[in-house]
Amino acid sequence: MGSDSVNILFASGNTHKVSEASNFLKQFGFNVSQLLIGGKPPDLIEPQAELLEEIVQSKISQARELVSGTKMEEYPIMVEDSGLFIDHLAGFPGPYSSFVETKIGLDGILRLMEGVSNREAHYRASLGVYISGSMIFSEGTCRGKISNKAAGNNGFGYDPIFIPHELNGRTCGQLTPDEKSLISHRGKALKEVSKLLNLPSK
Repeated sequence: MGSDSVNILFASGNTHKVSEASNFLKQFGFNVSQLLIGGKPPDLIEPQAELLEEIVQSKISQARELVSGTKMEEYPIMVEDSGLFIDHLAGFPGPYSSFVETKIGLDGILRLMEGVSNREAHYRASLGVYISGSMIFSEGTCRGKISNKAAGNNGFGYDPIFIPHELNGRTCGQLTPDEKSLISHRGKALKEVSKLLNLPSK
């Protein structure tokens, strides 16, 4: 499928995610904009599911219902869900990362990791696009470790306490947007989905 005129609606209230997707996919000819209903991002219900893909599927179904009968139903809809999975905490907070961040914050995670030598963790992103009656899924992972203290004002979420293995000891909160997109879980998922979107039509 060619990408010359593909406009994608990203169903997310997180403008950081929308900007990252927009900046990454525009190099492949895709235009990504935030899905807005009445000028506001839709308040999608997040199911309590163990798998990120289940959350993505649910949110895409909700978004499709909201745009049904409008001009927006002609456009592909994108949804992304991600989480921080900490080895020592048996994968916690995982699919509940956003909720946990609002409840205990980064300081709460650092307190849970006090005195812990195994600080291995990974970010995982699940990305879904509903396009032309079909679902496309991709996943991206970025391995790293939990820092001893927060550092950096860039990025969002757990970025100030996550140090990716692929770089030189800086947290994701200390990376520029371009540096982060090269190694981030979301960047890897976006790269994979761009390939799938560009597959030739049969």
